[in-house]
Amino acid sequence: MAIDLLAVPSSWFPALRLDQRVAQQFGLSRRSAVNAVERGQVDVAGELCRDPAREVSEAEDVALERSRPRPETVNRKLRVLHEDGEILIIDKPAGLLTQPTTLREPDTLLERAGQYLRRVRGRERPYVGIVHRLDQWTSGVILVVTRPSALRPFQAIFREHAVERLYLAIVEGRVAPPAGAIDLRLVADRGDGRRGIARRPGEGVPAVTHYETIDAYGGLATRLACRLETGRTHQIRIHLAEIGHPVVGEPVYRPRHIPPFPIPFDRQALHAQALGFDHPRTGQPLRVEAPLPEDLQKLVGLLEHRHPPSGPGLGPR
Repeated sequence: MAIDLLAVPSSWFPALRLDQRVAQQFGLSRRSAVNAVERGQVDVAGELCRDPAREVSEAEDVALERSRPRPETVNRKLRVLHEDGEILIIDKPAGLLTQPTTLREPDTLLERAGQYLRRVRGRERPYVGIVHRLDQWTSGVILVVTRPSALRPFQAIFREHAVERLYLAIVEGRVAPPAGAIDLRLVADRGDGRRGIARRPGEGVPAVTHYETIDAYGGLATRLACRLETGRTHQIRIHLAEIGHPVVGEPVYRPRHIPPFPIPFDRQALHAQALGFDHPRTGQPLRVEAPLPEDLQKLVGLLEHRHPPSGPGLGPR
């Protein structure tokens, strides 16, 4: 007897996390599956889904579009904010990977920096060294070295936290207190394949995020300046979600039980605004800022339209 799948309750089908389903169905590693989902290469029931933890049943169709073009929001031009004989400081657009994953993507910040050095600086065999990373969907300031001899000195100042790393985050709700520090240790796997907060004494690695309110938009959202004391993977996103104020557009760590944010935003509203340090070779102080990208400017405008901004403890100004 034939069974009409459309008439069968979805609860009859066992559910899997989307990244597990993609890994099994398409023969990928778990990390490659997560990367494919977060890059916007996976559709569920004909609609794009960027949440690796979404539960999908066997009855739901899952498609992997390996050749899907990058979103139009990814600027193809490399915007160099500062350069010298040893480094490039770049304004990374949201949507651009820092370096290739196991899927060997051809268009990454690493590749664009190499092309820039060949085309603009005339280096036949350019060297580009990654010192730190930004999430694919985080925009803003990132530094790469262009001489092998510069790699270890710059890695050292990042490892020693001798670098100012200032981020701008737009988060859900009004943050109270308006300024403070989030000191919560992080683990690579909290039990469901995601990074998260350590729950047992001595577990995980230290992670400290300092934050300060720039503007509050009623009870809807808050614009924060976040300074990293440590630089762990997804640190700001995890910390802010843990205190009940996930970054607007957060695809992974936002609690699933809370109502959707009323203003759609197709990436995490997180921007690496400034990078400052004493240059390891010259000893001279250097501080570089990246302007707020157009999509975040538009989001701020929509928030201001709904709720005139106010500072911490202040009324509208």
